[in-house]
Amino acid sequence: MDTGGKNKKGSAGGRGSSGPKKKSVSRSVKAGLQFPVGRIGRYLKKGRYSKRVGSGAPVYLAAVLEYLAAEVLELAGNAARDNKKNRVIPRHLLLAVRNDVELGKLLSGVTIAHGGVLPNINPVLLPKKNEKAGKEPKSPSKATKSPKKA
Repeated sequence: MDTGGKNKKGSAGGRGSSGPKKKSVSRSVKAGLQFPVGRIGRYLKKGRYSKRVGSGAPVYLAAVLEYLAAEVLELAGNAARDNKKNRVIPRHLLLAVRNDVELGKLLSGVTIAHGGVLPNINPVLLPKKNEKAGKEPKSPSKATKSPKKA
């Protein structure tokens, strides 16, 4: 029985080619990304954002999402290190996002669970400094010394 020139076993999918089947390479690997390009493409199609989705759209979106994730994680890791912790917790994520101008603007309407708030004390509530003009220096020996003659 003739199968029309295509072998079921060992075919690489080419015309009349024979030999071992090539290993498939994912689009994420081709693009050099960690985020799943195929899955994002599926979500774009399934979400009905448009009638048609180009082949470059999921690659671009995966790259943008990966960049944002890396940026947030780097800043959160720095916040964790500042607090002498090895593990990133929601508090570190909040500190990272709120202390960065651009990420703060992007995620301005977002509430991070168990993140808390930025440490902030209104200047009105701080104690007033009582500075007197005629205040004596604390160490009189240093204040009464005459300058050295050259």
